[in-house]
Amino acid sequence: MENIVEIRGVTHAYRTPKGPLPVLRDLSLAIPEGAFAAVVGPSGCGKSTLTRLIAGLMKPDQGEVWLHGERVKGPRKTVGMAFQNPVMLEWRTILQNVILPLEIVAPSMPRRDREARARELLALVGLEGFEDKRPSELSGGMRQRASLCRAIVHKPDILILDEPFGALDAFTREDLWQIMHGLRREEPFTALLITHDLRESIFLADEVIVMSGRPATAQYRMKVPGGAERTLDDLYTPDAAERLNVLRHQIQIAQGRAAA
Repeated sequence: MENIVEIRGVTHAYRTPKGPLPVLRDLSLAIPEGAFAAVVGPSGCGKSTLTRLIAGLMKPDQGEVWLHGERVKGPRKTVGMAFQNPVMLEWRTILQNVILPLEIVAPSMPRRDREARARELLALVGLEGFEDKRPSELSGGMRQRASLCRAIVHKPDILILDEPFGALDAFTREDLWQIMHGLRREEPFTALLITHDLRESIFLADEVIVMSGRPATAQYRMKVPGGAERTLDDLYTPDAAERLNVLRHQIQIAQGRAAA
């Protein structure tokens, strides 16, 4: 299976008045086509930096980032992104917000086709009938559903999810997790999720990567079976509890707090 994303020996530091601040060290990882990977780890370990490198918003000091067989040298239009704050444009309707990426990457696409594509996705996430509403007329969970549609409407090479459900209440968050599985079944995509929620990582991802260290690298990887067929009941099994304990222990090791 082809790797959509390849991180090859990436090292990166931020420039500060006090000198370089190392963030990543010799990081290598690959995400195959159709896979869903999650990255967890202590705050400040470079998770969000990783997403910016993949999106081409910054260049690594050393190493290479490859996306769909091409080396990333600048911002890529073929990346979909969803964040904790959906950042919807209030002067546009929900339908118009979802269509926005198509206006950028496929300007020659007929308007009726853009609208049909957006309506199809909105129906998949339960927002049929809300196409003409403004973002302020929707709840936080509904805006995040629309944001997910906007992120995949142009069928990106990879969908980057930077803690998109972190600001939602527990029930809404779990609802969005199930919607993500539904989208994945109906609109297969490759994804990278950044999250602090270990339950979220083992529910959504095929592989969980623990990043740690300063500068950080990938310290531990866990395969998670089941894919998009998982249900919320699967989070309350002995297997899930064991996976959570292993991940929690690995993060404690990364923070130097694990019991001897």
